[in-house]
Amino acid sequence: FLKAEYASMFGIGFAYMAMKNNEKFVISTFADQLEVFRAQRGRSQLAKVVKYLNNKKSGGVTKLEQSLAKYKRFINSKSMVVIISDFLYDVEEIKRVAYRFKKHDLYLIQVLDAVEQNLELDGDYKLIDSETKTVMRTFISPLLRKNYFGMLADHNSKIQKACTEIGAHFFSFSTDIPIFDAFYKMLS
Repeated sequence: FLKAEYASMFGIGFAYMAMKNNEKFVISTFADQLEVFRAQRGRSQLAKVVKYLNNKKSGGVTKLEQSLAKYKRFINSKSMVVIISDFLYDVEEIKRVAYRFKKHDLYLIQVLDAVEQNLELDGDYKLIDSETKTVMRTFISPLLRKNYFGMLADHNSKIQKACTEIGAHFFSFSTDIPIFDAFYKMLS
């Protein structure tokens, strides 16, 4: 799966759980700007969410903090807020976003491509940034892989620490993990 498809599956799963509990939910997408899809109650709304997410194309440079600052106005009471992203942003920006929603039941769900998670590559590669289309040529060696895993672990531990400080939940999943297994891990 692509990251956007996998993130959509999480969104649909949470929408389904809200629907089963007869709760209202809002699905939003963000990149360079926030887009809000307001669903109402009822089974037909889930089909509309699926259609909306299927038609949504990922693209643009993500402005996490700027987009989610606007989202706060859609929440009128204590709510479950689920933010699904790769969270490959500056940790201080992620902290500011998390603190903005600290009075809610907050879930940060990191979705990484299997290649990003496992980096099972060797040799010379041209890497293309999906947002900026910038091309970077690199040689992936065992040392680079070790450094990459260390930096990713450090980055995620800082996100986990910020979430722990405010009582939020942080999970990281690779797109090669079956979505039902991911939900089971999160909700158990």
